Amino acid sequence: MSDEQKKVPTEAELAEMSRDEKVRLGTELDDVELVEYQDRWPVEGTRAEKRAERSIAMWFVIAGLSTVAFIAVFLFWPYRYVDPLSDPQGNLIYSLYTPLVGFFFGLSILAVGIAVVLYTKKFIPHEVAVQQRHDGHGSSEVDRQTTTALLADAGDRSGIARRSLIKRTAGFGVGAFGLGAGLLAIGGFVRDPWADEGADSLQHTDWMKRYQGEKIYMRRSTGHPHEVSLVRPEDIDAGGFETVYPFRESDREDDHELAMALKSGDSAVMLIRLRPGSTPQKRKGQEDFNYGDYYAYSKICTHVGCPTSLFEQQTGRLLCPCHQSQFDVVNTYAKPVFGPATRSLPQLPITVDEEGYFVAKHDFIEPVGPAYWERNA
Repeated sequence: MSDEQKKVPTEAELAEMSRDEKVRLGTELDDVELVEYQDRWPVEGTRAEKRAERSIAMWFVIAGLSTVAFIAVFLFWPYRYVDPLSDPQGNLIYSLYTPLVGFFFGLSILAVGIAVVLYTKKFIPHEVAVQQRHDGHGSSEVDRQTTTALLADAGDRSGIARRSLIKRTAGFGVGAFGLGAGLLAIGGFVRDPWADEGADSLQHTDWMKRYQGEKIYMRRSTGHPHEVSLVRPEDIDAGGFETVYPFRESDREDDHELAMALKSGDSAVMLIRLRPGSTPQKRKGQEDFNYGDYYAYSKICTHVGCPTSLFEQQTGRLLCPCHQSQFDVVNTYAKPVFGPATRSLPQLPITVDEEGYFVAKHDFIEPVGPAYWERNA
């Protein structure tokens, strides 16, 4: 039918038309020929229809229960690291956290998808249509009303209005899934980053003193976790650097603590000796954090937490190999000058004790690593 032959009704005529008439009108205006358009279940209430309805409801129930399990695991399952040597069972429970979160959330997505596909295959009317190709155009009021009529007709003919079991289970499954997806999106707001105190909190590291007057040395890693090798100023040449970790004299005989100090995710520090004559700009409030030409900066990149493990002597820049952020330690206070990082590396205040070993004056005065939702800087 050509465009000239198509009779487009006025708004008044459109308002008086029934839904079936709008369905026919919509197909005519779009040059659509319905070759086949039949109900899946012409006879209502058969056993096969009931079985199909129950199978769809079962998948929606699985989706809902999986999401409830996901929420329970996400909020209440132990997620803190447990040393396998001291507590094997606790480590096993901890190691299941991420797999269980992924399994239950993935199962809920899969179950919702299967239920929707089954409903489409089992209850949406079977349609075979042929449409002539034509240029696209904006939707008119006629297009909107006829499309609405077509969707409503398909919904009614699928029998959704009388399928209370599917509606209830779909509400449970899809509603629970939506709640779980929302929880996943705002998971960082559920757990309070300020709830923990001490070295394990987001505010502090293992450089934090456990009691007043405690001395925390700088220790290098020799490849043997139980070997203690402390650092002196003369150990580093001008323009050189070394990665150091915290050491307490009280941990000397504790093999577990010695090993864990080298594995701490936020305590690695780059101890750098600048070349003579370097005059880096010092950060306000941190003018006395260095010891002569020696500066100590967190090794954790402020972008996404990779190790800033490369130091260019000629340019005086610390480089992060993950995303190429560069921090200038010769002219500034480890301020980012290239790459995606936007914050300076936190500086550790250091000095040398009476025996000539490097020690930390106190912990970093700001959180190390990338940003989180309640970080002040």
